[in-house]
Amino acid sequence: MPFRALLLASVGLALLAAPASAQLLTVDHPGQYTQEDIGRGGLFYNANCVQCHGRDGDQISGIDLRRGLFRRSQSDEDLAQTITRGTPGGMPAFKLDPAELTAIVAFIRAGFDTSASVKVGDTAKGRAIFQGKGECMMCHRVAGKGPRSAPDLSDIGIARAPAVLERAVREPTSALFPINRPVRIVMRDGKTIRGRRLNEDTHTVQIIDEKERLVSVVKKDVRSMDVAKESAMPAYAGKLTDSEIADVVAYLMTLRRQ
Repeated sequence: MPFRALLLASVGLALLAAPASAQLLTVDHPGQYTQEDIGRGGLFYNANCVQCHGRDGDQISGIDLRRGLFRRSQSDEDLAQTITRGTPGGMPAFKLDPAELTAIVAFIRAGFDTSASVKVGDTAKGRAIFQGKGECMMCHRVAGKGPRSAPDLSDIGIARAPAVLERAVREPTSALFPINRPVRIVMRDGKTIRGRRLNEDTHTVQIIDEKERLVSVVKKDVRSMDVAKESAMPAYAGKLTDSEIADVVAYLMTLRRQ
């Protein structure tokens, strides 16, 4: 009997008949993806998926696996079902053991970053923390609600991989995009403007100031512009537990306005 057949037989006929989501939840660490999981998933992806999805996961129209953009899937269980059942559009079904299934989902959730480790928690709990204990909506805007003093997070689930989201919550400065760094501008007439950059070109800088007003500054009128190296967002490492951070990451992953 071929090795694969022996391997599948060893996990039992009941497991073979179980839905993909049930298989995924039989792993020892549901929702926790280690570097080992992710690395193993990368090997599987390169051997079985790269010909159709491409090296960066964006070779099929409407799908970008590295950025977490799917046609149907949202949760880890959705991904597992798609992988094990295939799709009407032509993707074949893959018969995987639980460890293999966990690995390929981990690789996708890590944004193809094999140096990362990702823990994804409970979406509903994460939303409650985001809106409550974390006080995130005091600065961030989601789906048209909330202030503009910090970046709009309405599509952050597409823009950033889960591993990056986790790092941004724990230590915001380590994941800060240059364009989002706080700035302090002193004009030639002595006026000081503080805020967040939205855009910058050769001649102008567009800023959301401290009163949430859009300000366009002509560079020739600027005396000095200081760009902060640290994020204005507080670090949540130590303020939230690991489980709470994982829950917030799970919620952020659902923010996918297009």
